[in-house]
Amino acid sequence: MTNTPNEFRFLPDQAAGLGITGPIASVARHLVDSAAGQASVLVWGANPGITLVHGAGLNAHTWDQTVLALGEAAIAIDLPGHGDSPWRDDFDYRPQTIAPAVAAAIDEYAHGQAQLVVGHSLGGLTAIALAAERPELVRALVLVDVSPGLRPGDSGQVRDFLAGPQVFASRADIVDKALAAGIGTDRSALERGVELNTRIQADGTVIFKHHLANPPAGKEIFATDFASLWPALENLGVPVLLVRATRGFLSTEVVAEFAARVPQATIVEIEAGHNVHEQQPAELARLVVDFLSTVPSPSTSTSTSPSTSTSTSPAANRP
Repeated sequence: MTNTPNEFRFLPDQAAGLGITGPIASVARHLVDSAAGQASVLVWGANPGITLVHGAGLNAHTWDQTVLALGEAAIAIDLPGHGDSPWRDDFDYRPQTIAPAVAAAIDEYAHGQAQLVVGHSLGGLTAIALAAERPELVRALVLVDVSPGLRPGDSGQVRDFLAGPQVFASRADIVDKALAAGIGTDRSALERGVELNTRIQADGTVIFKHHLANPPAGKEIFATDFASLWPALENLGVPVLLVRATRGFLSTEVVAEFAARVPQATIVEIEAGHNVHEQQPAELARLVVDFLSTVPSPSTSTSTSPSTSTSTSPAANRP
């Protein structure tokens, strides 16, 4: 199932909320095939140099405000089992398993151009796996409130939220539950996010789009031990930025371990909960732009433009 362009109707109000008064980037939804299965992708503008990868239970639209604030061409992917991407029959959503979907999106819509890859939570871990498997696609890496050193229980807030009821009487019920769980504080923003992350069934009940809310019998939602990704991160030859949310999942001990194991990384803090990009999109965009300004230019680039597609708004302009 693919959303209609109606999914983009929130963008003008989101742009206005960020103080953006000029034209905003064109955006279109595409499908790409990969070894991880088919994936749905939002492509903003032409010749994207930034790829954004969402966390568990979210989808590409979670980055809308961040992309608007960046004012740059970008790719935002619905990871397998999330958003408009099909569910995997094996319920395997480990970072190493789903990273090929991100690689395929970059190959197809950025023509293999090395990207600044921004990954939040599960998306950050997937970005590490991508860099290990396809290093030529990663120019630099931004990890948003995530580390391979996450301990069991660090992400308990999200796990508890995903482990609750799978079918809801209304979208308002989901918003109420999210607020009660401390996942966001802005009701209108949560209402928008819930609408873009759910489907209404024939009987009027509501379910999440992502597979994690509907695990097969006997299957865990997702693994909590990501230590196997440490070697890949430690051996990366590209700049790394870790953005720690002050009210997020990374404890002082986890951050200290990250600093010791990835000494070349830059570590910054931002006043926000775990979903930094939803709570502080403009500040996160500023940090990303500042970081990108320190990253060496790609040794090769392409002048080929992505294929023409239906868009929803005028050509990109940086606010």
